[in-house]
Amino acid sequence: MGKSKQKGNHKSDKKKNIAKTWKTKRRTKDLDQIHSDMKPETAAKLLHQEVDYDVTGCAQHYCLHCARYFVDMRSLKEHFKSKVHKKRLKQLREEPYTQAEAERAAGMGSYIPPKIVEVKTQPVEEDMA
Repeated sequence: MGKSKQKGNHKSDKKKNIAKTWKTKRRTKDLDQIHSDMKPETAAKLLHQEVDYDVTGCAQHYCLHCARYFVDMRSLKEHFKSKVHKKRLKQLREEPYTQAEAERAAGMGSYIPPKIVEVKTQPVEEDMA
């Protein structure tokens, strides 16, 4: 048969947290973080970012609700029609969870159902160039 070609212990330090690496690899912003990004002053900064060559599409085409960058305007518009984007809009309709709501759930107050927030797809500014 022969020996395996792997050297060292297969449970080495490099592979110690591999489960955590896989879980957090494609992690995006949480819904409460996106709600805070949707405030007008923050949204204006995110939608009109300076050119950054390290980010996809030079940070010029950003979906505010999904927290994703796109290569060009066409792919951003196609994303707005996609199932993933529509599902995210539906998730964002419910008001974010607050500390006051947590206290009411623990018995320190009466229950108030979460409010429904109207969320629409961000306006698209056409590039004439």
